[in-house]
Amino acid sequence: MSVEEDAYNSLCAYTLAHGDATFIHQHVVDAFAAQHADARSKAIKVTFALVGLYLLIEKHFSGRQVQLMHMRLAQRKHRWPTFALPAGRGTLTAVDVMAAREGPERDDAIMAWCASVWAAYVGSREVVASLLREHGIT
Repeated sequence: MSVEEDAYNSLCAYTLAHGDATFIHQHVVDAFAAQHADARSKAIKVTFALVGLYLLIEKHFSGRQVQLMHMRLAQRKHRWPTFALPAGRGTLTAVDVMAAREGPERDDAIMAWCASVWAAYVGSREVVASLLREHGIT
């Protein structure tokens, strides 16, 4: 297991233990999926990760709200878009997030990580926004 995967797994344990209504764990899953997507990644995985980041960063959705939108999108059969994978996927990683002190500092680091990853995918913004409009999600 790589250092990055180990940090991600530790971060998942941390966020799942939160037990809060906002479900910050969803943001961790989305950031990691988008940051580590490759040619073998399924289109639905990348799409849902980018949808989650868009809804968090641009629409200020909680993780629970993002999760509900993922479920709503999954209700219909759909041909999911493919996205160009940027060479750089953000300046922060799960390792950086885990270096932050547990509690509000780490939670803020999660949000900064998500913003960093979403910024790398800015060229995909309109495809994501269009997909959500198509499904009645704004």
